[in-house]
Amino acid sequence: MPRYYEDKPEGGACAGVKEDLGSCLLQSACVLQEGKSPRQCLKEGHCRALQYSFFECKRSMLDARSRFRGRKGY
Repeated sequence: MPRYYEDKPEGGACAGVKEDLGSCLLQSACVLQEGKSPRQCLKEGHCRALQYSFFECKRSMLDARSRFRGRKGY
């Protein structure tokens, strides 16, 4: 489950999404029961929604329109 922060975490614009993606992968059955690496589980499609949110946050940092709309993510 995503954790929403009252204060933004230290470490950059997309740090909250990145931390949630990492914890989702480490708590998935793919890592815990099958013993695979988080990278392999991510390629297999686990935590896909958080992966897409992280991608959108990183992409919005490069988008010129984000100056007006603000960055995506939390």
